[in-house]
Amino acid sequence: MTVTALEALSDNYIWLYQKDQDLVVVDPGEAQPVLDYLAHHKEIHLFAILLTHNHADHTGGVREIVAEYPDTAVYGPEECRTYATNIVHEGENIDLLGSNWEIMSVPGHTNGHIAYLVDDEVFCGDALFMAGCGRVFTGDYQAQFETVNKFGQLADGTKVYAAHEYSDTNLRFAKEVDPSNSTVKEILKKVQQQRENNEVTLPSTIEIEKEINPFIRANDFDEFVQLRNKRDGFN
Repeated sequence: MTVTALEALSDNYIWLYQKDQDLVVVDPGEAQPVLDYLAHHKEIHLFAILLTHNHADHTGGVREIVAEYPDTAVYGPEECRTYATNIVHEGENIDLLGSNWEIMSVPGHTNGHIAYLVDDEVFCGDALFMAGCGRVFTGDYQAQFETVNKFGQLADGTKVYAAHEYSDTNLRFAKEVDPSNSTVKEILKKVQQQRENNEVTLPSTIEIEKEINPFIRANDFDEFVQLRNKRDGFN
């Protein structure tokens, strides 16, 4: 099994989960990177598309991909009904490529946002980032607070496959709000070197996030809200 990132749009990652010659695509915000990949790997069979939430930078490529590969199953939450052939909910398990994929409800960024937990990997869309979390477009800060804490309860070794390359900015923010955190400084230095080399900084792990992510590390709801509001204005 391998997981590969395809760069898309300005800073999105489309995740490719491959086992043998079968492929699962997560959050194709645009079609062309996926179509190009499949054109260059003709031996690979597109098995399914997984959607985490209904924002165009995560769903924008679905229709064009399915037009080329009409037998592709598309999984997603209720809010993605326009695109999904299979609607999935919290606590359900789906069998894809011989692995069990658990559906996690992770609202806050959108009301219906979900994540997919398979083995020691979580595909979390915009609910969790390296050293960050998604903007609370719903206004439901309590939901987002509970979501980041839910991620914090996963096994330490769980790899975190977020959908955007926000690591540098998030870590600079984490350094500002937690200036004595040596792990933040160490990982920020590593990430900045990776970005200079145009390398993908993900995945992170839950163990690392519990050390560097100010939102997981927030002591209570009020601190979480203060941090989220401060992060919204940070560049």
